[in-house]
Amino acid sequence: MNKPKMATEKGVPSNSRVLMLLAQLEKMNGEAMMRDVEMARQVTTKILHLIQTQEKSGKEVMSKGSSGMEVILSSLENSRDVQTSLNILYILIELLTVGRGRRVGVFVSKGGTGILFQVLIFASKEMPPSEELVLQLHSLLAKVGLKDRKFGVKARLSGAMNVTTNLIKQNLQNTKLLLPCLQVLRIYSSNSVNAISLGKNGVVELMFKIVGPYSKKSTSLYKVALDALGALLKSKTNARRAVDGGFVTTLLALYLDWHRNDSRHRHMLIRKGLLVCLRNITNIKLGRKAFLEADGMRILYNSSAECLPVRTLDPLVNTSSLIMRKCFPKNRLPLPTIKSAFHYQLPHVPAEGPVAQLYNQPPGGRTSHQLCNKPLKKVDDVVDESDDNEEADTDTENDEDEKDQCSLNDDIETDLNRLHPKRSLSRTYDELKVYRRFFLELSEDFQGYNFDCSKTTSSTSSSTSFSSSSASTQSSRPIVVPTAAALSPKHIPTQSCQEDYNSIKGHHTQPLPSAPTPTHTAPLTPLQLDSVYLSKDKDKKEDVNIPSPDGRTNLSSFSSSLSQGQMIEQELMRPLECVSLKDSRDLSTEEGSEVVKQEGSPVSATRHIHSPLLLGGIPARRIGGGGSNLGSDCGSEGAEDEGGEGAVLEVPDTALLLPLHDPDLYVEMVKGTSSVPQYAEVAYPDYFGHVAPTFKEPLLERLYGVQRSKIFQDIERLIHPNDILDKVVYDLDISSSPVIEDNGESLRFNSQFESGNLRKAVQVRKYEYDLVLNSDINSNHYHQWFYFEVSGMRVGTAYRFNIINCEKSNSQFNYGMQVLMYSVQKAISGKPCWVRTGTDICYYKNHFARSSIAAGGQKGKSYYTLTFSASFSHKDDVCYFAYHYPYTFSTLKMHLSKLEDLRTPQIYLRQDVLCETLGGNSCPLLTITAMPESNSNDHICQFRNRPLIFLSARVHPGETNASWVMKGTLEFLMGTSPLAASLREAFIFKIVPMLNPDGVVNGNHRCSLSGEDLNRQWQNPNPELHPTIYHTKSLLQYLAHIQKAPLVFCDYHGHSRKKNVFMYGCSLKETVWQTNISASSSDLQEDLGYRVNTQTQKCVSKTLPKILSQIAPAFSMASCSFVVERSKESTARVVVWREIGVQRSYTMESTLCGCDQGKYKGLQIGTRELEEMGAQFCVALLRLKRLTGLRNHQHLLDLESDIIGTHTKAVSSCSTTYVLEEDEPSFLEAIDYSAESNDEDAEPENELAGEVNENQDQLSDSETNHRD
Repeated sequence: MNKPKMATEKGVPSNSRVLMLLAQLEKMNGEAMMRDVEMARQVTTKILHLIQTQEKSGKEVMSKGSSGMEVILSSLENSRDVQTSLNILYILIELLTVGRGRRVGVFVSKGGTGILFQVLIFASKEMPPSEELVLQLHSLLAKVGLKDRKFGVKARLSGAMNVTTNLIKQNLQNTKLLLPCLQVLRIYSSNSVNAISLGKNGVVELMFKIVGPYSKKSTSLYKVALDALGALLKSKTNARRAVDGGFVTTLLALYLDWHRNDSRHRHMLIRKGLLVCLRNITNIKLGRKAFLEADGMRILYNSSAECLPVRTLDPLVNTSSLIMRKCFPKNRLPLPTIKSAFHYQLPHVPAEGPVAQLYNQPPGGRTSHQLCNKPLKKVDDVVDESDDNEEADTDTENDEDEKDQCSLNDDIETDLNRLHPKRSLSRTYDELKVYRRFFLELSEDFQGYNFDCSKTTSSTSSSTSFSSSSASTQSSRPIVVPTAAALSPKHIPTQSCQEDYNSIKGHHTQPLPSAPTPTHTAPLTPLQLDSVYLSKDKDKKEDVNIPSPDGRTNLSSFSSSLSQGQMIEQELMRPLECVSLKDSRDLSTEEGSEVVKQEGSPVSATRHIHSPLLLGGIPARRIGGGGSNLGSDCGSEGAEDEGGEGAVLEVPDTALLLPLHDPDLYVEMVKGTSSVPQYAEVAYPDYFGHVAPTFKEPLLERLYGVQRSKIFQDIERLIHPNDILDKVVYDLDISSSPVIEDNGESLRFNSQFESGNLRKAVQVRKYEYDLVLNSDINSNHYHQWFYFEVSGMRVGTAYRFNIINCEKSNSQFNYGMQVLMYSVQKAISGKPCWVRTGTDICYYKNHFARSSIAAGGQKGKSYYTLTFSASFSHKDDVCYFAYHYPYTFSTLKMHLSKLEDLRTPQIYLRQDVLCETLGGNSCPLLTITAMPESNSNDHICQFRNRPLIFLSARVHPGETNASWVMKGTLEFLMGTSPLAASLREAFIFKIVPMLNPDGVVNGNHRCSLSGEDLNRQWQNPNPELHPTIYHTKSLLQYLAHIQKAPLVFCDYHGHSRKKNVFMYGCSLKETVWQTNISASSSDLQEDLGYRVNTQTQKCVSKTLPKILSQIAPAFSMASCSFVVERSKESTARVVVWREIGVQRSYTMESTLCGCDQGKYKGLQIGTRELEEMGAQFCVALLRLKRLTGLRNHQHLLDLESDIIGTHTKAVSSCSTTYVLEEDEPSFLEAIDYSAESNDEDAEPENELAGEVNENQDQLSDSETNHRD
C-alpha cells in the first residue's frame, strides 16, 4: 500500500494534537513501525485516548479532506505487533460507533474490509492466535459487513470465511469469542454461494450444537446463532441437508420448549428465529413433508392459538400462519373438470390458442353436443401430478430472485411508426357498403315527414323489434316466469303484423332462431302466484298516431281490439300460466284460485301474491328443487300445506321509482333470450327491479386480524377433519337435479337463471359453505363473476361463504368492497334493492391447487378465496348474492323497449339488430340524434353533417357496471332537458350497448361463447366466432371510407382492482415520455384532437378526461393513462385509434368498489353514481363540442356552466401515470396478504405491523394482458 501523505482540512488547526500524532504515525509506516514497536504502541495509545476523551478529535480524523482514515488503515496493514494492531482496532471501533453509518461507508470505500480480512488471516497463523485480536477483528467486521455489498465475496476469496468457521468449531464453549464470530457468519451466509460452501463444511450441523433448549443464559448467543442458521437455510441445498439430518423435528421441539417456558414473552426473538428456520426449510417439498410428518401443523396451530390474546406476539402468529398455509396439503377443487359445466360447440375450432387446447382435452361437464369424433387422451385438468414447485438441484450465487422484474416501460410501444395512427382499412368499400343500411340518417330526406306535428305529443309504443320478435318466437318454448299476467295469444302479433311494425318503426331485424327444445326439465320450486292485480297503463292508452322518422304511423298497441275490461279479465284468469316448462294445455288444468274483478272497476296499484311459504314454512312437498322456498323463477306451483290458505303479500307498484322497469315486459324479453343451459327461470331481482337506496354505503373498514382468523379456521380442517361435513348441497355437474335435497338443515342454492354463476356448493360446517364458480363457456378459467340464490336460512345466524376458485392475486375485497345482496322479502315489502353486505371480508391464497393447464403452463399455483359472512333478517326469505349489480341482456332489451316510449317527435331514434350472436341472440345497435328542424335542404344538410359519437359497452360480461353507466348515457340522450336536446342537435350517436350478449346471458365473466376475450379480437375478428366485434369494426371501417370517422369513440368497461372512474387513451407524446426512445420534434407532433384546441392551436389540457374530472364527482384524472402498450394493440381503444384514425379513442373504466377522492370519497359506488357518470359523460361531450369549435350555442354554454359549477371539484395535478399489465396495478394500500414464500407473489410478514405486509402483491400469472 502506498504511503498516504497526511493532509489537513481547511479550517482545522495545523497544530491539532490528533493530527500531529497521525502525521507521526504516518512517518513510522513500513519498516520503521516494525523496528520501533514501542513507539508505535505509544502513538496509537495516545490517538486512542484523544478520540475516547475528545469528541472533536474523532471529527478531525473523519472530516472531509483529511487523510486520517488512510493513515490508520495503512498502519493496521503494516503492523505486526498485536498490541499496536489492537490499539488501531480500538481506534476504528470508536470512530465507527458514531456517524449514523456515514463513517462506515467511508471505511468501506477506503478498502478497510479487505485490510481487516488480511489481518484476520495473519492473526490466525500465529500459534496460538491472540484471542483478543481475533475477537476485536470480528466485532469490527460485524459492524462494517452490512455496509459492504461485496463482503461475502471478499471473505470467500480471501479465505477469511474458513478462518471464522474454524474459530467457531474450536471455541464452542467460549461464549465471548463465539458471539462476534456468529455475527460475522450470519453476514457471510447472506451470500448464497457462501451458504452452500458453509453447509458443505458442516456449519448447519454446527449451529444445532450451539442452539439449545430454554435457558436464561446465553440468550444473545442463541439469537445470533438462529439468525445465522436462518440465513444458511435459505439455500435449498442446506434446507435439504437439514431435512436429511432430522432437524425439522429438532426445531419443532425447541420451539415448543421455548414457547412453554417463556411465559413472560421476554425471548420472542429467539422463538421468532426458530420459526424463521422452519419457514426456510419448508420452502422445499421435502421440508414440507417432514414438517407434516413431525406433526408440525398441530404444534404451530396450538401454540399460535395460545399467542393470539397477546398482541405483541403477532409476529409469531403471522410467521406460524405462513408456515402452516405453505405446508397445508394441496387439495383438488371438488370438480370433475375445470372446464365449464356447460358446453357450446363452436362452428369451427381455432387452429391454436387456449380454445384449441381445450378442445384437445377430454370432454367434461354437461354437454349439449359431441366435441369430436376422434379419441381423446384422458387428462386430469383439475390438478397436476405434482402441484409443488420442483426445486433446482443447485443454487446460484445471486441470492435475489433470478427472474428479474420487468421494467415498467417494457410493455410500452416504442415503434414510432406504430405510434402515428394511420388509417389502414383492411376491407374495400364494396365489401363495406352493405353497412349503409345502418346509416339511413345519412341519406334520409324526410320528405314524407310532417314537421307540423305537435311538439308535445309523445310515442306510446311499448314494443321494440327486440320485444316483438322475442315474443313471436315463443310458441315452441314455454318458460317459467314470475307473473300471472303473461301475454295471451291475442296479444302476440302475427308475423305479417310484426313485419309491418318493424317497417313502420324503422327497425332492421334479423329473425331469431327458435330456441332448441330443452334436453331436461330444470328443477323448480317457485312461489305460487295465485292472483295478480296490476295497473296496466299501456292498456288504458288510446291509439295515437305518431309520425316516425320515415313519415309513417306507429301502432300504439297490438291489443287495441280488446276492451280494457276483457284484457284485465284475461290477465286475472291466467294466474298460473307460466310456472313451469309445461304446455299451455297442462297449465289450464291447474288454474285454481282466480280472483274475479268486475269490468270497469279501478285496478289496484298493488300486487297480491299468495305464498305457501308464509303459512306453513317449508312446503310439505317441493316441486323439483329449484333452490328456494319462494322459488327462483318468481312464478310457481309449489304446494301449500294441507288445510292452509295462501297468505296475501302486498307488493307495491314501483313504476314511479323505476320508470324503465316493467316486470311483465321483462318476462317477455326473457322468453326471447337464448342460453346454452336453456334457462327456464327468472331471478327475483331481475323481475322486481332495483331501486337505488338513498342511504350511503361506506367502504367497509377492515378489522384487525380478520384474515388471520379465517386462515386459522381453514387450517382447523386439517387439524380436526372429523368436524368437517363435506356435504354437497348444489352441483351443476349433476344434470338431472343440481339441487340436492336434505332434511332442511342446509341452505339451498340456485344459479339456473340468466347471468347466474355458481357451479357447486359444499357445506363444510353447519354454517359454512365452500362455493365453486363456473368457468366461462369454452374456457377453463375466468372465475370472478358470481350471481346465485340462497334460501332456507335461519334468521340472525351468521353464515360464512367461501368462494374458493378465484384467480386474481388480489382484490378490492381487501380494501373495503362488499358483495351485494338482494332480499326478496324486502322487495315484497316495497324495497326492491341490492345492498352492500358482508362482514369479515377478505381475499387470500388458499390450499386448492391450480393445475398448469389452467395456469398457462405454470405449476405450483394456487387459487384464491373470497370469504365473507352474512346474516339474514327475514324469515322464509330468498336472497341473492352477486359480485356487482346484475344487468342482464333481457334487462337491456326491456330498457330499450321502455326508452322507445320516451321518444318525442323531436328525437330521431332507430334500433337496429347489428347481427346475431353465436348463441342466437340479437346485438342491438342504436342511433340517436335530433330530427332536422324541417325538410329544407339546409336543415337536411346540417342533419347529415353532424359529427358521430360511437359508444359501446359490456364486452366483458362480468363488468356489469359498464351497463349501468350506459343506461345513464341512454336515459340522458333520450331526456327532455335543454342539454340533452342540444347534444342531440350537435351529434349523431351510434351505440352498441352490449357487445357480448352471449357472455352476459350465460353468466360468463370475460369471454363470449367462443371462449375468447372479445376485447382482444379487434385486430382480426372472425365473422363466425366474433360476430359482434366483426360487424362493429365494419361499421367503423365503413364510416372511415365515407370520411365520417367518429369524433369520439368510447368503450365502457369496469375495473376490479382500482377505485374511481377513469379513462385510458392513446397519445403519442405520453407514450414517448414514458420511454427512452429518441424522437425529433416532428415525430412528436401531437395529435391536435387529443390535447389541443383546434382553433387556437394551444395546449390547454382540456381533453375529454380533463373535462370529466371537472364535472363528474367519481372521475379521477390522476388514474388516467394515455400510453399505448404492445399488450393492448388488439383492444378496441388502440385499434380504433390506429386503424380507423379516431384521435379521441378511449376506454372508460368504472370501479367495482368505490372512490377514494372527491365527493364520493370513502363510499362504495352504486347504480345511482354509475348512471350519473353516464349522464356526465354526455355533459362532457357538450364542453368538448365548444372547445373544438363545432358549434357555439351561448344559451347552452350558460346552462352548461351552471351545471359544471355545481359539480366542480379539485383535480389532482399529478401527471399521467403509466399502468403496467392489464391496466390493473398492484395496490398502494398495505394489507394482510401473506402468501407462500416460494411463490413469486410471496410477501414476508411484517414484524412491526402484524398483519400488514411490506411488499405489495404482484399480478398473478393468469391476469397478464387481460385488462382494458
